[in-house]
Amino acid sequence: MKNIVIAAGYATRLGELTKNFPKPLLKIGNSTILDRMLDDIDRIPNIDEHIVVTNHKFAHIFEDWARQRTAATVPSGSPARKPITIIDDGTETNDTRLGAVCDLLMALNKLAIDDDILVVAADNILLFSFQEFVDFAKEKQTSCIMCHEQPSIEKLQRTGVIVVDEQMRVLNMEEKPQEPKSHWAVPPFYIYKKADLDLVRHSVENGCGKDAPGNLAHYMVDRTVMHAWPMSAGRFDIGSLDTYYEAVEKYGKN
Repeated sequence: MKNIVIAAGYATRLGELTKNFPKPLLKIGNSTILDRMLDDIDRIPNIDEHIVVTNHKFAHIFEDWARQRTAATVPSGSPARKPITIIDDGTETNDTRLGAVCDLLMALNKLAIDDDILVVAADNILLFSFQEFVDFAKEKQTSCIMCHEQPSIEKLQRTGVIVVDEQMRVLNMEEKPQEPKSHWAVPPFYIYKKADLDLVRHSVENGCGKDAPGNLAHYMVDRTVMHAWPMSAGRFDIGSLDTYYEAVEKYGKN
């Protein structure tokens, strides 16, 4: 299994902090947002490589980070670090960005990936392990998405919302519905099985939206069997200056 990190955004809501620096590499205590996530994923035996898709403006920063990460001494008791491949999508501004789905397709095609893939957004701190998600997908033997219960209708109207059956098979998914059909919200973490990669590769040419990774999940739900794993704990989404400083305060000492 490959881990594909979508990190080609420009994080304009963080202002000067990310004007010339990528949000995933901002520090939270002694680590970075992305390092925290990869430290967890490195523990998953199924995953043998991290693939980080970024933009041309930040590619050299990610390349330097990747060299330092793979060369650094692994702390005692920690798993060996998996190799990292950086892909530059060629864009230099927020206005010319390709969109998350196109960045994913670039990684699949450029590296000729023919394996199960874990797809993750790079701007979250997670309070659970991705191992649980991988185990769930192994049990179901289908492509999978994550979900969590969201009581706020206002917040549901700003995200993907799914309807599931008793076995957590996804029956329906809507992006930013005005009238949500459930309280199951979808965060930006997905597993696509090798058998479904042909559908993924042809998604955009067949009308899939390009901008958000949830566009692809929405497209796939209507074309293949997918299950949803209810998150076992919370996550912290870093989307603004306020939430970044809150994350530093909450998690920077851990």
